[in-house]
Amino acid sequence: MHYPAIDPIIVALGPLAIRWYGLAYLAGFALCWWLGNRRARQPGSGWDAEAVSDVVFYGAVGAVIGGRIGYVFFYGFDQLLRDPLWLFRVWDGGMSFHGGLLGVIVAMWWFGRNTSRSFFQVSDFMAPLVAPGLGFGRLGNFANTELPGRMTDSAFGLVYPCSADAIRSINPLCTGVWEAFARHPSPLYQAFAEGLVLFVVVWLVSSRPQATGVVSGVFLAGYGVMRFCTEFFRQPDSHLGYLAFDWLTMGQLLSLPMVIVGILMAVYARRFSRPLAQPG
Repeated sequence: MHYPAIDPIIVALGPLAIRWYGLAYLAGFALCWWLGNRRARQPGSGWDAEAVSDVVFYGAVGAVIGGRIGYVFFYGFDQLLRDPLWLFRVWDGGMSFHGGLLGVIVAMWWFGRNTSRSFFQVSDFMAPLVAPGLGFGRLGNFANTELPGRMTDSAFGLVYPCSADAIRSINPLCTGVWEAFARHPSPLYQAFAEGLVLFVVVWLVSSRPQATGVVSGVFLAGYGVMRFCTEFFRQPDSHLGYLAFDWLTMGQLLSLPMVIVGILMAVYARRFSRPLAQPG
């Protein structure tokens, strides 16, 4: 099966263009806001509609800024040294989840500081809302023909077009219309794992009273595991390749600390923290 012909631009009005990738981000933030208001209506949640809108705004700013800075430092540091202004050319593309996570952590700390909430009170509330947005982001990657997977004979494989920038960077011999083999559509795998499976797991955990920090720990560990596993189907960036053992990618290396820290957080919280008075 061939990769479907998807124009990354939905509609263009002169120099302005609406892209699937941007729409995916907006859909993720909108769903986060809707789910947050649903959680806030639970008895004794301690949250209201205004607080939800504010924390989603803080998180969106942190995700975008952190995602861009993280991508530049984790995946394009050499290019940054050659062209420092590339950091600000967000229209060239390039976002990192791990950088976005660091940006959101700073944003949640800042929001908690301004609203007299502890960091984990904010992160436990936000953790169940994030995964659907991650899934939408991966669908945006798929629409942009980004993050192609490794070669496969699987029935799920797609033959990618040689015209895609991501393909030309990893397969310079691709000069025709299509590659001569199929690849895993890794963004779809990650959209399913990070967007749907992770959402169900974290939402179910948060639906019962938990010690402060447990939900955040489950999200961190859960994402780390999902990302580590799905990276086996994703072709590593051409300028990075495999970092070790002929299989370890940058995404896996950055996810390992999330698994370790997430498990430690959840275990510590269950043993030493007081339970929350209300379910998520």
